[in-house]
Amino acid sequence: MDDINIVKFPGLGLEFKIDRVAFSFFGIPVYWYGIIISAGFLLAIFLGLKNCKKFGIKSDDVLDLVFWAAPSAIIGARIYYILFNWHEFDGNIMKMINIREGGLAIYGGIIGGVLAGYIFTKVKKIDFLTVADLAGPYFIMAQGIGRWGNFVNQEAFGRNTNLPWGMHSKAIQEYLERLGDSNIDPLTPVHPAFLYESIWDLGVFLFLLWYRKRYKVKGELFFLYMMLYGVGRAWIEGLRTDSLYIGGTNIKASQLLAIAFAVIFAAVIFIRRRMCSGSTSAYNANAGTNVNAGEDTKVVTNSDAEVNENSDANAHIELNSDSNSEVEP
Repeated sequence: MDDINIVKFPGLGLEFKIDRVAFSFFGIPVYWYGIIISAGFLLAIFLGLKNCKKFGIKSDDVLDLVFWAAPSAIIGARIYYILFNWHEFDGNIMKMINIREGGLAIYGGIIGGVLAGYIFTKVKKIDFLTVADLAGPYFIMAQGIGRWGNFVNQEAFGRNTNLPWGMHSKAIQEYLERLGDSNIDPLTPVHPAFLYESIWDLGVFLFLLWYRKRYKVKGELFFLYMMLYGVGRAWIEGLRTDSLYIGGTNIKASQLLAIAFAVIFAAVIFIRRRMCSGSTSAYNANAGTNVNAGEDTKVVTNSDAEVNENSDANAHIELNSDSNSEVEP
């Protein structure tokens, strides 16, 4: 009988033995899931602090925001998971608050974190969309890293596949046997959905870093993050066999939300671009400021832009070629 901790990729000839427990601290097990999630979160904070001033945001404000948004994201992620997986808890409060072994839903975390961030920026009188543009790329980077916590937990997998990177384990087999879906063979490898989403998320992260030096409309980085994550999640969620469902239906909660977010934020991007195309106010995206200018203004995204006034008082913004003005990852 296979070890419950062994994960195999038969088509690639690979096999990994992974213990969910990284170590014990005074007899309390510390799980890899939490360590991996925390690593992505801390890296996101580090990169946000490194670049916040180039968006016109104080580092103290970033830390204060994290203080409020992080717990809200965790609470939101747990509530979302519980709401769509109520039968697992059977009213057990202690089981509901125990998150060390997993049971966090990303969309719940996004909703909780964004709501807390919005309230925080209103209280502190900071522009929400500027903060969101700073945070968006790092959100999805952390999500891409965090998906490897699902790998350690042997969750977030899909249906059967004959592709060479199909995965199999005793834990997955037992789950599929309990699921009792006649269309799925518990003994056959399945799609590593966690891997697909990790690759997608990190790809979107790299795209947003590239686009950050080029975008022209405030909020667009954040809206692109929400839209592109929705596109990828909608497809990947369709492959999964361990999704959260709405009530007693066959509707996957996160897939429905992903489709809605993809459509809504694509529309928001389109509408805001149309609205801003005729605006006489240029947005300096990396500095998080508005530069009042005439009709001939060229919108740029370099925080070291120089403004030269000509004789007819129309302002032209030119890029500074100094490489130090670029926003780092």
